[in-house]
Amino acid sequence: MNFVEEYNYELKETIFKAKHKSGLSIILIKKPGFKKSYATFSTKYGSINTEFVVPGESESTKVIDGIAHFLEHKVFEQPDGTNAFNQFSLYGANANAFTSFGVTNYLFSATDYFYENLEILLKFVQTPYFTEENVEKEKGIIAQEIKMYEDDAEQTCYYNCLEGMYYNHPVKTKIAGSVEEIMKTTPELLYKCYNTFYHPSNMAVICVGDLDENRLGEIVEKCIDKEAPSGKITQVFPNEKKGSKEKRVEAHFDIPMPMFMLGFKDSDEALSGEELLKRDILTSALLRTLFGKSSKFFARLYEKGIINKSFCAFYEYEDSCAYAAFSGDCPNPDEVAENIFIEIENTIKTGINKDDFERAKKVLLGNFISMLDSTENLGNEYMFAYHRGIDLFDYPRISKEITTEEAEKRLKELFAKENSTLSVVLPKK
Repeated sequence: MNFVEEYNYELKETIFKAKHKSGLSIILIKKPGFKKSYATFSTKYGSINTEFVVPGESESTKVIDGIAHFLEHKVFEQPDGTNAFNQFSLYGANANAFTSFGVTNYLFSATDYFYENLEILLKFVQTPYFTEENVEKEKGIIAQEIKMYEDDAEQTCYYNCLEGMYYNHPVKTKIAGSVEEIMKTTPELLYKCYNTFYHPSNMAVICVGDLDENRLGEIVEKCIDKEAPSGKITQVFPNEKKGSKEKRVEAHFDIPMPMFMLGFKDSDEALSGEELLKRDILTSALLRTLFGKSSKFFARLYEKGIINKSFCAFYEYEDSCAYAAFSGDCPNPDEVAENIFIEIENTIKTGINKDDFERAKKVLLGNFISMLDSTENLGNEYMFAYHRGIDLFDYPRISKEITTEEAEKRLKELFAKENSTLSVVLPKK
């Protein structure tokens, strides 16, 4: 397997890239002198991928909510009755997996026996084993997990906001699904989703550490024996109406102080690659400028006791949907929301302070550079970026190109009241 070496002079990072005959991408971010190494084996398949056209078929397949998360759980179980976690423990690795809206990721970190652990990772993810018995058993386990999250006030506040913003997009649905939905899971359904999305051509192996690219290639050749597929998966997403579905959603929990999430639904314009990365950096810098911990807005509301240090602003995106949000604990969520709306309206009139915006960009760039020293964080961020068509190491260049004028335009486009939903969780009386 031939690796292409790339060197980023600005970040002083060396990366090796190769493509297996199956279509699998292999990426090594080399970290000379690092003791810990990290590996991810991921697929571009998450909770929002509930409707798709399988390569070779003409009709779309619609599946139940939570199936990607269910599949993640079951992949660890092997035909001989063992669990992949046991194999990792023999070689001292810390292994895990997670399902997000857009990806499923299997991972491990290790200080020794990296290549042995990598072989375990590649083999177990490529060995599905679903039976009526083990699927029924897993339903009870996942049902308990879902009920646990239903009792979590923060999770409720978050998903209520998504459900309030979106009419149809599956991002409004909990990643694990509902108890009612997951009870419909069958081995046949799991195999269909697995065979569609777990083909190596839809996956990537990303490693970070002081590792040898040729040895990585040898292990991949040994463990992956599939050929390239005859076609690509077609994702199907429902049409999404403009504006938010609900302006305010309220729930009650046994909590000492109210909590809130104020979300602004972004346009449903499908973006990927450099355009998507630019939108992320631009929006994140804009939020930090106006609402970050060093902003005048934060200082003013904090001094008055309207907000506390839990207050934050952030931007989340997939390649089919995105939203900006504010969240935190506070005495009066409606008062905080009204202050946010006022700050947005005033800034649209007066403009964004250029020095403040440039300072926010530099802080974000500094955070990005600091992230490069963590094998886990770098591996995960690169993995997410890869599946969205983004080259993560383009971050510094794109960040420098973004202007205040673009931020002012973005402010008007994104933060319209008709795009917003306020989710509130209040203490039970």
